[in-house]
Amino acid sequence: MIDGLLLQRGHLFPWTPVCFAIGIGWYFSLLSEPSPWLLCAAFTSGILILLFSRFLGVLGGPLACGTALVLLGLALAGARTHQVTGPVLAFRYYGPIEGRIVNIDRSASDAIRLTLDRVVLERMARERTPERVRVSLHGDVPFDPEPGAVIMTTGHLSAPNGPVEPMGFDFRRNAWFQRIGAVGYTRVPVLYLERDSGALPIFSARMDLASHVRAAMPGESGAFAAAIMTGDRSGMGQDTLQALRDSNLAHLLAISGLHMGLLAGFLFAGLRILFLLAPPLALRWPIKKLAALGALFGAAGYLALSGGNIATERAFIMVAVALFAAVLDRRVLSLRAVAMAALIVLVLWPEALLGPGFQMSFAATTALVAVFALAREVPERWRAKGWLAPVLAVCLSSFVAGAATAPIGMAHFNQMSHYGLLANLVSVPLMGLVVMPAAVLAAILMPFGLDWIALWPMRLGLDWILGVAHSVASWDGAVGYVATPLPVVLPLLTLGALFIILWQGRSRWLGVLSMIAAAVVWQQSARPLVLISQDGGLVGVMTNSGRALSKSRGAGFVAQNWLENDGDGAVQSEAAARWRTQGGQGIARYDLGGIELAHVQGKRALKQFKGCDKGDIVVASTTLPASLPCLVLDPKKLSATGAMALIDGSEGLQILTVRDVSGHRLWHGSGQAPAAPNPPQYVLIRPTSLP
Repeated sequence: MIDGLLLQRGHLFPWTPVCFAIGIGWYFSLLSEPSPWLLCAAFTSGILILLFSRFLGVLGGPLACGTALVLLGLALAGARTHQVTGPVLAFRYYGPIEGRIVNIDRSASDAIRLTLDRVVLERMARERTPERVRVSLHGDVPFDPEPGAVIMTTGHLSAPNGPVEPMGFDFRRNAWFQRIGAVGYTRVPVLYLERDSGALPIFSARMDLASHVRAAMPGESGAFAAAIMTGDRSGMGQDTLQALRDSNLAHLLAISGLHMGLLAGFLFAGLRILFLLAPPLALRWPIKKLAALGALFGAAGYLALSGGNIATERAFIMVAVALFAAVLDRRVLSLRAVAMAALIVLVLWPEALLGPGFQMSFAATTALVAVFALAREVPERWRAKGWLAPVLAVCLSSFVAGAATAPIGMAHFNQMSHYGLLANLVSVPLMGLVVMPAAVLAAILMPFGLDWIALWPMRLGLDWILGVAHSVASWDGAVGYVATPLPVVLPLLTLGALFIILWQGRSRWLGVLSMIAAAVVWQQSARPLVLISQDGGLVGVMTNSGRALSKSRGAGFVAQNWLENDGDGAVQSEAAARWRTQGGQGIARYDLGGIELAHVQGKRALKQFKGCDKGDIVVASTTLPASLPCLVLDPKKLSATGAMALIDGSEGLQILTVRDVSGHRLWHGSGQAPAAPNPPQYVLIRPTSLP
């Protein structure tokens, strides 16, 4: 073992963010919030272990450092959670809403959505008012949002929802780290109380630039151009967004490592050529380092102009590390540089570890650096020559990045594009050679009114990409659907792949065992037999033909997520047609092979409900009498437990709730019931057969 560790000397730094990420993952997996004293103890212990690790020898030193980094990851994740602490709305609110517009985007239903700060709610003390709220504008609302303006409307607000099912994505946690304490909607006009006061100049400049680009380049191409130049996707149509997802080209829309890298690379090459045109400067100054610094300032400007979300900030850090490496005469692309960028991101935003953006970008970058490092060892006689070299490099890059990110994308988004590699091969080169250089030139020429010169070729490139997206998405079998795996799958897969890439020596191939275990667990991951929404408004039963839903309309967000997590491409109306029996208006019944499941929908249905027998299950969207002999799941009970799942186990049907899985954490908000022991795991009669 000592010989194996000696072989790792000089190659251990890339393991630093891995150990740090293990600590962060440990923190987010806890069922109860660790006390501040425990977090302080973990941080102090980690620092002390790091200080004394140098005295522990070849074997003990690296193990001690790894342990210290795990403890530091745990402590800093907890500190970040406390840092963003803010009020969360504890009840359903309807009334006046006042605030300043700090972000504008669109919801999944294509409604304009405003994020407000400096929030004022009627009859609510300042200390109880959420720091930020997000409001969707529904109905016919003729309103052109103005960045930085103070507005007022009347609408509905509530706390951010928890997961739609146990082990599902926690929307509550995501909103917590964005400091959003309430979400809601309005159907009435929005009024200006104060126009933009100039307090948010970058946001205003960003939205003005997006409007200018869309006006100069009408249609979806202009909306695409505005999205990649400013991060504003509010002009993108849902059909176009879906086509980009189905063709695996949606990453071209997000301002991520690709865009930041292309922009910085173009600026670096352009500045270096410009400096070479001035011989006195080129002979006396280190023009490579000057070009790197110039590209860094350009990337920083792009970061500010694009809205500065976490994905863009992560991309900027990766580019900044690479450019600083050029300034310091170090290798620009290396596993150490990638590890440094990952460590910086995790220290600043530990919650980024849980998001697909962080996972996919660093998976792609790590795989590309590792593969091209191996490619450098290929003998010269076997390397491609002439025009074939860049073509093979593009093909290899697309294949490696696609293979590295495919499992992560499938796990998070429940779909895979069968022709995504082909779509990327004919689109990504155009993005780098035409679109991004034209975007930079348009920004430079815009103050002189000459940006149309650059926007013309940019439009041609974007028209091509959008044409590819729509064409590929329309092909038969373009999209495959994948069921959500158990939470342990991605960590197993990632650790196995990292062990193969980072570990030195033949024992690295032991990582294959972890990856095989992940594949086996994924293959055997079974979806719940029954799912019940948190408000009792929707029930889904798994059948041989897919999940059957208890109603064809309403609770559309929950229905969409359930079907996506099942790996089911059906829409809600199709899934509702699978429901076997109805028990009257507003009452849906299903025979689970020995257990009758009834869904009572609304007060009218409650009047028609004739009762239930012992051993049955009744789910209701309104409160039911407590005296019923069956298992009653109404909003009062479900609000304390969250959404429920019925799992078909060896001993019978077992109830698993969101509360069982997520425990009691800070992001559950002030409206969450006090911490309590987990509810009993009811064991019901096991179904004899599935309809």
